[in-house]
Amino acid sequence: MKRHLVIALSTALLAAPPLSPISALADSTASTALNSQSSATWSENQVPTFKNVSVHDPSVIKVEDTYYVFGSHLQVAKSKDLISWDSVASGVTDDNPVVPNVTKEFAEALQWAQTDTLWAADVIQLADGKYYMYYNACKGDSPRSALGVAVADNIEGPYKDQGILLKSGMWDEISEDGTIYDATKHPNVVDPDVFFDKDGKLWMVYGSYSGGIFILEMDETTGKPLPNQGYGKKLTGGNHSRIEAPYMLYSPETDYYYLYMSYGGLGADGGYNIRVARSKTPDGPFYDAEGNDMIKVMADKDKPLFDDQSIEPFGVKLLGNFLFQRQIGDPGTGQGTGYVSPGHNSAYYDEESGKQFLIFHSRFPNRGEEHEVRVHEMHMNSEGWPVVSPYRYAGIEGDTVQVMEQNAAGSYKWVNHGKDITAEIKPSQIVQFTADGQVTGAVTGTWSLQGNNKVRITSNDVVYEGVFTQEWDSDSQQNVLTFSALSSSGVAIWGSQMIAMKDQDVVQAVKKDLNLGNTENIFFDLSLPTTGTRDSEITWKSSLPSALSADGVVNRPRSGKGDAKVKLTATIRKGTATATKTFNVIVPELAKGPLLGEYTFENKKLAKIAEDYSKNSYHGQAFNVVSSAIGSKNQAAAFNGKDSYIQLPGILTDTTDFTFSAWVNWDGGGAWQRIFDFGNGLTRHMFLTPSQHNGALQFTIHDQGRDQSIIATEALPTKQWVHVAVTLQGETGTLYVNGKSVASSSEITFNPNDLNVTEAYLGKSRYAADPFYQGKMDNVKVYDKALSAKEIQRQAEVQP
Repeated sequence: MKRHLVIALSTALLAAPPLSPISALADSTASTALNSQSSATWSENQVPTFKNVSVHDPSVIKVEDTYYVFGSHLQVAKSKDLISWDSVASGVTDDNPVVPNVTKEFAEALQWAQTDTLWAADVIQLADGKYYMYYNACKGDSPRSALGVAVADNIEGPYKDQGILLKSGMWDEISEDGTIYDATKHPNVVDPDVFFDKDGKLWMVYGSYSGGIFILEMDETTGKPLPNQGYGKKLTGGNHSRIEAPYMLYSPETDYYYLYMSYGGLGADGGYNIRVARSKTPDGPFYDAEGNDMIKVMADKDKPLFDDQSIEPFGVKLLGNFLFQRQIGDPGTGQGTGYVSPGHNSAYYDEESGKQFLIFHSRFPNRGEEHEVRVHEMHMNSEGWPVVSPYRYAGIEGDTVQVMEQNAAGSYKWVNHGKDITAEIKPSQIVQFTADGQVTGAVTGTWSLQGNNKVRITSNDVVYEGVFTQEWDSDSQQNVLTFSALSSSGVAIWGSQMIAMKDQDVVQAVKKDLNLGNTENIFFDLSLPTTGTRDSEITWKSSLPSALSADGVVNRPRSGKGDAKVKLTATIRKGTATATKTFNVIVPELAKGPLLGEYTFENKKLAKIAEDYSKNSYHGQAFNVVSSAIGSKNQAAAFNGKDSYIQLPGILTDTTDFTFSAWVNWDGGGAWQRIFDFGNGLTRHMFLTPSQHNGALQFTIHDQGRDQSIIATEALPTKQWVHVAVTLQGETGTLYVNGKSVASSSEITFNPNDLNVTEAYLGKSRYAADPFYQGKMDNVKVYDKALSAKEIQRQAEVQP
């Protein structure tokens, strides 16, 4: 039961057998820091298998041997080991099994909040054995919210509404405490956490932005607030400070109540981060590591809304945006392990094992707004503050493993989470812990073991108290030594030990891993790496600098001069060891404009080839697209809405000014289908959708976390041939339907050339959750200039 989060727990932590720690690698100075008597070898069936799930704002409850997380949008998932998760339900729809007919069941709350979705839910089991779900709905652009409770006999529902408990956002009206509602002082009644204190008394902590975080005494029998409390007692925040998602956890080890909160904005560009304060009583006062009384923490009322600078010095920051960078030559693939905007956590304490867990959602570097649940173990440092293990929990049992000075010495990837609220990702740096207790490299200072795997690290006169742990690193697929520590000002540092390598091994590892991708059609500047793992150096030489310089600058040959063939050679150095690697690169000649590509779909081989009828021969590849006759002499491309799309060469978008023009016959269907989607991963792209979530035709160009959009007033018409076009000229973008401008913007500062397009799709989104386009297309044209309104109108007059 959830009440055991703060009192006794009798069940075992995990149903699955514990995993054994791995042995030291062949190199005796490798990354494990284990006592050799306790180490063992991993077998294949012991390697943790993670199964991820997306639940925003996960709140945990354990029922018998199963963990459940309840989140926003009526998302629910479960796991027996905190490693492999299965979805139970998702979506505020009437077929959601957790709350059937939810739009009717929670109609009062949805109507009050003027919304069609729910925010972060919390579930607890009370003495009657029933499960109480504290649900909440919020308008979103204001604190107009409702918080209620529903009850079920089974953890997975069905839940029946017991009514609204609190409301907020009643502008110029009497609020719950009998005074006129003031959003700078009164709470936004969302993000509840209901818990028992160590004496068995029931409480609810809640709140988001607005007037701050509040706590209410609750009736253990009814699950509702005791009377005459209004909104309850304020704990922290106010003046619209970006503090939300409170969660309370009591630690028998320290006899403190820990109030976890999220600071900042939850989006990928919002700088969400998890902080904590503590108190001897559940209703405060709460203090941070510097002794600051959290009741005084709020935004500066004389500054604009959501002033972060006034709150970021306060609270103990446990983790924020970071990246353990995977350098060229390191084990694994990709960029490394990291989080973007981790937050809205819950926490779990298991009395039998003494383990504590932090459960939260996170976004990830270069993955946009995709989010997943993550679970990390926590440990108490010597000052009684929780420190979060750097890697996700993998079920490794390492409590009895003793860290030895000689094995703890070595190179580490070091991350300092800082105290700021920022969208910046804190990258790892390389430091060395020497056997005589020195810290060298990117950070200098001293380190020492303090017993029971605790560590003290001093740098720039700042002392960090923390713990060494062994954890599973998914990049290297091995157990590694890590540390997590906090300063007296509440700044977290993390470290992950690296395997020791000889210089020649470093050079060969970098050579093997060094890759420039597909070099057969390089039309944008290359970002040539200059460093590899272990501070190895990479230098470059070009056989034809006039087309491709040693710095990666591309200068395409003039149209008619032919493509340039370049040999690009990397020299890798570490100490006296060297190696070379050569790449054959083709730099294509400049396109013949202004028509870059023209696709009329007349060829009978459309099942494989989308032929370009312009002078550039930028042919595309068709996937599950068929020809559909429009007339006796004209064919169109038909997309089935399931798996059909056309991939065009990215070079098609090598232009600053731009026009996309096409005839489309859209069958309708789900939002966010794509007429086109051109880009490079999830960080740079542009797309045209016939209908977004509000039912409107939309063009968006996205670069490094920022959207610039042109949005019409309505969706594209369905079941008929419609001419649609988008033009970009300078900072002006225009959307056309049937030759008429339907929307424009003078704030489009991005251009297609900035995107370095590697994937150019017709009919497909780069986001897996978006539906495929269903309908037909014909006469698709792309230009390296913005066609005039008259030119667009003339094209719209010639129907397919």
